[in-house]
Amino acid sequence: MNLSIIIPLLNEEESLKELHHWIAQVMQSNGFLYEILFIDDGSTDTSWKVIQELSKQDANVKGIRFLNNFGKSQALHAGFAKAIGDVVITMDADLQDNPDEIPELYKMIVEDDFDLVSGWKKKRYDPVLGKNLPSKLFNFAARKTSKVKLHDFNCGLKAYKNEVVKNIQVTGEMHRYIPVLAKSAGFNRIGEKVVQHQARKYGTTKFGMERFVRGFLDLITISFLSRFGKRPMHLFGTWGALMLFVGFGFALYLGIDKLFIHPEGRLITQRPQFFIALTAMILGSQFFIAGFLGELILRTRKDHKNYIVREEI
Repeated sequence: MNLSIIIPLLNEEESLKELHHWIAQVMQSNGFLYEILFIDDGSTDTSWKVIQELSKQDANVKGIRFLNNFGKSQALHAGFAKAIGDVVITMDADLQDNPDEIPELYKMIVEDDFDLVSGWKKKRYDPVLGKNLPSKLFNFAARKTSKVKLHDFNCGLKAYKNEVVKNIQVTGEMHRYIPVLAKSAGFNRIGEKVVQHQARKYGTTKFGMERFVRGFLDLITISFLSRFGKRPMHLFGTWGALMLFVGFGFALYLGIDKLFIHPEGRLITQRPQFFIALTAMILGSQFFIAGFLGELILRTRKDHKNYIVREEI
């Protein structure tokens, strides 16, 4: 199979039939063997009924329905687990991503040998203050922190080699940082393509301003995990050793001073250096303990899903 197209959605009943028709036209005109995976993230409208109808009409349509709204990252995780196409495309269900971009994205993966290609909505049809400006600030911070040179990390339209989606774990709200996760896993050929952004035709956005706050917090998390997620002792052990060195250094100074230089001076416990030494040694020990616990958790954890599937078609 050439393509798996994964579409997470929440309450997008109006757009699904039109989106399916559009994708099917593009696939058939290019002679692709494909599947469309709709991931219903706990919709409360008739989205799942529409998906069921489309599945009966078109054998290429498959669906996964969550028991509740678990989030876009969990929806993508479920889709990645089911995808069987050589190239995996992700796109949003609100018709703001253009299916006509798919053949070129596929070509960049297959012929140009990119591991991942991210769309760049260079011209957007979103509110300037509500989305565009915060998005630019967010992408700037993500570029500087992750060293991944992309203009639009959060674009829903992306293409991947199948092996990429099978070897990354998208949990929490890390869908914004899939390129960073891929790079951390060793997939370094990451490209970008300017894609056409469509104005929203039906409904309203499901994301508010709070997504940018969560995005920046997730950026801190992914920055830490990408550097120390597989070796927590490298971070905590370094700080622990530094704190212990400072603590023992002050303790040695106090001991030498009291025994040989000023034996008649103040008690050691009355000097500020004593409390610096004590605090530093306690902090150093705690950093080492945190590092050891991190290593133990890393070696004993079992990966688990953060979502419940109600039904599949």
